[in-house]
Amino acid sequence: MTAKDRHCTANTTDAAALVEWIKSAARAQGFSNATISQPDLRAAKTSYLSWLAHEFHGEMGYMARHQDARFEPATLVPDAVSILSVTLPYLADTLDDDWQQQAWQTIHEPNKAAISRYALGRDYHKVVRNRLQKLAQQIEQHIGSALVYRAFSDSAPVPEVEIAQQTALGWRGKHSLLLNRDAGSMFFLGELYLGLDLPADAQSTEHCGSCNACMDVCPTQAIIAPYRVDARRCISYLTIEFSGEIPHEFRRAIGNRIYGCDDCQLVCPWNKYASKSDLSDFAVRHQLDDLNLMDALAWTETMFKEKMAGSAIHRIGHAQWQRNILLALGNATPTDRHIEAARAFINHENPILSEQAHWSLAQLTR
Repeated sequence: MTAKDRHCTANTTDAAALVEWIKSAARAQGFSNATISQPDLRAAKTSYLSWLAHEFHGEMGYMARHQDARFEPATLVPDAVSILSVTLPYLADTLDDDWQQQAWQTIHEPNKAAISRYALGRDYHKVVRNRLQKLAQQIEQHIGSALVYRAFSDSAPVPEVEIAQQTALGWRGKHSLLLNRDAGSMFFLGELYLGLDLPADAQSTEHCGSCNACMDVCPTQAIIAPYRVDARRCISYLTIEFSGEIPHEFRRAIGNRIYGCDDCQLVCPWNKYASKSDLSDFAVRHQLDDLNLMDALAWTETMFKEKMAGSAIHRIGHAQWQRNILLALGNATPTDRHIEAARAFINHENPILSEQAHWSLAQLTR
């Protein structure tokens, strides 16, 4: 079947009615919002190439690859014409209504481990893609013919926010994340590249105005200008994507954040509208929202793998987990127990852990 044949198959059904059916089916899969686009990504590519030229991507080499596929959807998925973008809330429904205040409280308790809200439950990549896969199969059944499609969620070279902001899903906030007037930013994005010629939704308008709260609150001043983040300064990058020795200039600012950072989202006024998820996938695991640094450091590699199986945290590995906790330990309230814990890593065979332990011990005993 050729691309033209596929488009004709789609066109035999009223396009507007088909879009409404797809959106209804998406909501039945648990997605909070779904929109259609046929995005023009030329301006986004120019901006992105400038960002790369300044080396703001740090050691994330994968972000510099596959530029044609990233900004030309049909290169990534031949015959793709339209893109369905969806959102899936991730705040666990067991979190209190004052979840933002609770998150701040954890950040300000130096002996606790602060973990980004999105990572408290199951790894979202599989959750979102599996639901999109089921949705695509339903669309295929509905139109009664083979469908060209591919599902994504923070995977492959897909500029998710650039695509989503060309729909009614929202606009790019100054922290570079997508913002929605009714849901803030506490949701995952997913995409279905489709070989269907569908009418695109109207684009949302921007509603950040003069607010710079996200820029002002960033502990390491990683948001160097509105809509522009230097990943090399970002705590999420440093604790997740970067596996080397964390630069000394950022260590105090990182505080007790051992996996990711939510500060720019916690302070955002729009997140007072953030909705919770009733999906069991995003239920808080292993009390990660109330984890003591010393308890977390005591996890053996086997324990780490068992507890973090199926979690986004699993991919950083045990050594990086320990590095992050050791750094946070250096910012904790000094106690004999903390000092002994840091001292135990001084002669560790992993030079990164040994170096981090030296720094943390010096902080605890100064």
